[in-house]
Amino acid sequence: MILTNLVSRIFGAFASYPFPKPIQKFINRSYVKIFDIDMSEFRSPDEYESLNQLFTRSLQHPRRVPSSKQKFISPVDGTITQVGKVYRGLALQIKGIDYSIQKLLGDKIDKTALGRLENGDYINFYLSPRDYHHYHMPYDAKIKRLFYFPGKLYPVNMQYLQSKLNLFVENERVVIECETENRKLFYIVLIGALNVGKMVVNFDSRIETNTSAGANQSHIYQNLRIQKGEDLGYFKMGSTVVVIAERGLLRPVIQPFEKVKFGVVVAEVKI
Repeated sequence: MILTNLVSRIFGAFASYPFPKPIQKFINRSYVKIFDIDMSEFRSPDEYESLNQLFTRSLQHPRRVPSSKQKFISPVDGTITQVGKVYRGLALQIKGIDYSIQKLLGDKIDKTALGRLENGDYINFYLSPRDYHHYHMPYDAKIKRLFYFPGKLYPVNMQYLQSKLNLFVENERVVIECETENRKLFYIVLIGALNVGKMVVNFDSRIETNTSAGANQSHIYQNLRIQKGEDLGYFKMGSTVVVIAERGLLRPVIQPFEKVKFGVVVAEVKI
């Protein structure tokens, strides 16, 4: 039993419990105040029946996303912790600390795909406890495969990013393989963290993360096309999303430590 996973399950049970209304209102309002959450796009904190409902809140009104095929959008609200190019099979979780993308994506990724990613671009998005926790499709694409890897649930805040080697590789994660209409490849990697009891994937209810009987999963999809901006699912608390694209697909237009919102352009697509 991994202690951080157990702590996350216990916290998840607390967060999912609907307390009597006066207590729940106090919990919700305290959370919003402590983390200084902007609730202008969401329902009132008093309307959520559990802390988990507040964590996983949905937008009241859809955000507009650019329709241009040359625009690749942020899949989340969060902070850019790193952006760069894959070099010799390595990417950075933060400046000065690298990891193997082969280990991140798992042994089901073949050498041909890894070769296409060499010198490709990656962008790391960190979601804090104050952020909107849903993740969305950053570009029109076909979902080809999904892999789930059970793992640890270390925190993914700046302190851990700067001190824990192989943090992204060791943590629990879901890898989504995507293909554009021009057959260009990119991956969306959902990385769990402390207190992230679950990662939900809307298009596949078989994915159940952070369970005591966790085991690797691999799924192949036929003709599963998802449009830019569509809701892919959500974290039950803050965490990290990594996008890795094959070389020649993207030209990132953001810098490390920028704050971004789901729907803003983070890269130009080279069509």
